[in-house]
Amino acid sequence: MTEFSKFLNNCADNIRDYAINNNIKFSFIPPYSPHFGGLWEAGVKSCKHHLKRVLGNAHFTFEEFSTVLTQVEAVLNSRPISPMSADPNDFSPLTPAHFLVGRPLTSPASEDYEQAALQRLTRYQRVEQVRQHFWTRWSKEYVSELQVRTKWMKSGDSLKEGTLVLIKDDNSPPLKWSMGRIVSTFPGKDGVSRVAAIRVASGAITRRAFSKICPLPLDAADNVNSWKLELPRPGACQDVERNAA
Repeated sequence: MTEFSKFLNNCADNIRDYAINNNIKFSFIPPYSPHFGGLWEAGVKSCKHHLKRVLGNAHFTFEEFSTVLTQVEAVLNSRPISPMSADPNDFSPLTPAHFLVGRPLTSPASEDYEQAALQRLTRYQRVEQVRQHFWTRWSKEYVSELQVRTKWMKSGDSLKEGTLVLIKDDNSPPLKWSMGRIVSTFPGKDGVSRVAAIRVASGAITRRAFSKICPLPLDAADNVNSWKLELPRPGACQDVERNAA
């Protein structure tokens, strides 16, 4: 029995009481019905699609393949979900990594190996090349999917000032997401805004067309107070009881 299984068995009552006291509701899909989870199953499909193509006919040892999968996992868990707060000076998005390790994931700087010839790469460099290929393919598709979901189908409200947006950048390194806050928008002759001025973390103001930016899936105004809960950790039953009290 794994450590996590022991934690669930020993702290099941504490987790349930903690969830009830904080109005947390769990929703489950029917057993053996993965098609009910359309959004996350589509994410799994996208990951498998790109992973299969970047690996190709590569011959990895168990340790090398395990490293590739761990790096792919880090890429997936680095994706922005929603703003951390409504503070206009806060450019930090909430990511799945915050629920796992309590902070955003980082990656050490590495040389660009995407166009390098396989014959001159060391084994480590080959693994890094696979990671960079996966990041390039998957991140572009993820941003495109966000744009499709938030794309305007008719004239409506423009992006509001202060909205945290993801800036599409084809040259960003792995785990690096370009974020910014909308400063103002520029309507055209027809009254529809298609360009926005964005302030990035460095303080610089840049302009981007709406096709190059996308708001995060969740709105910070409705969710700013939803991320203050301290999630229970394995082996911390007493902490769960104290928090629930």
